[in-house]
Amino acid sequence: MRRAALVFALLAACPASAAEPVVFDPREVQAIQRHGPWPQPVLPDRSNRAWGNPAAIALGQKLFFDSRLSGDGTMACASCHVPARAWTDGRPRAHGREPLARNVPTVLDAGRGRWFGWDGGSDSAWSFSLRPILDARELASSPPRVAALLREDAAAACLHEAAFGAAASDEAAMVNAAKALGAFLATLASGRTAFDEFRDALAKRDAAGMARYPEAAKRGLRLFVGRGNCAVCHFGPDFTNGEFHDVGVPFFAAPGKVDGGRYDGVKRLMADPYNLLGRWNDDASGAAATKTRHLHSTQRDFGRFKTPSLRNVALTAPYMHNGSLATLADVVRHYSEIDTERIHSHGEQLLRPLGLTPGEIADLVAFLETLSAPDAMDVPALPPVVAGCRVAP
Repeated sequence: MRRAALVFALLAACPASAAEPVVFDPREVQAIQRHGPWPQPVLPDRSNRAWGNPAAIALGQKLFFDSRLSGDGTMACASCHVPARAWTDGRPRAHGREPLARNVPTVLDAGRGRWFGWDGGSDSAWSFSLRPILDARELASSPPRVAALLREDAAAACLHEAAFGAAASDEAAMVNAAKALGAFLATLASGRTAFDEFRDALAKRDAAGMARYPEAAKRGLRLFVGRGNCAVCHFGPDFTNGEFHDVGVPFFAAPGKVDGGRYDGVKRLMADPYNLLGRWNDDASGAAATKTRHLHSTQRDFGRFKTPSLRNVALTAPYMHNGSLATLADVVRHYSEIDTERIHSHGEQLLRPLGLTPGEIADLVAFLETLSAPDAMDVPALPPVVAGCRVAP
């Protein structure tokens, strides 16, 4: 009797929806299908003549892990973008030569980006690679330093020659290094996830495939495409619209300092000599620069930050542009209890407190945890010889 009473009490404490198998209606199925298929093709970066070039990719990979790229030889790109942490650093905010104001974003799937950085302050993967190289707070390097590395390291020199030919100046060599990094970043594409398997099984009406997906994740997915309205910003196969939003996270970077987000990012981008309007853009047609040519900053952009992809999100804590939320449950609670008074007066009108129950929060987290790929922490293997250059010992 006691056992029966305990079972009855446990069942009574669970919502009916949590005890019943989830069956998606046609509208929900259609919404779920919009988040695939995966993988998606990575479109060529026409601003980067080295895109897809094996020698450039190999050079970019070597440079990414080489601390000699920095001014004092102590830091590499991989110091902050750590493969074992899904290409982030696990800290709330980046720490170069001094603490910085923003969280380190993953570079997985960076080749599919339109704007780069939390504020979109760069318009190509290669120009975004130049920012930490030159920033005194990060790698604190210089054109002569980067050029010397490309000339003095035998493997780097060979790969540079194969990919770009001889550089006319130190600055040209540095830009070539950045374009090699951009070519490498374009290869960091995350693999398939449990969600992708379920999404395809749902499309095929594969009952066995659908059954392998956890019921909690299905309930979370239903919230994601339905009442949660999450897919408005976390849209499509990439789970992001690639645009900028104010989601009620404070934009105070430090006492007396504010982070203007996209408002400042547009100004930074337009002042950048390496943007796509400049002479280093390899796209002679000018098409690659169209997005930048029509860009302008408005007050509405203040406090807006780029919507990150949710792919591999369970591996990239902490969250938000300032790393202020430690766990996925914290993020979901933020949207469940969002204080709309914190949103900038010109900010988002879509956000409303969701008022989720603890069970619904757990379900949404269960869904988000199915968006991580098993290969998200893998480093591509370099062959010993690329384009006639000996790369590995």
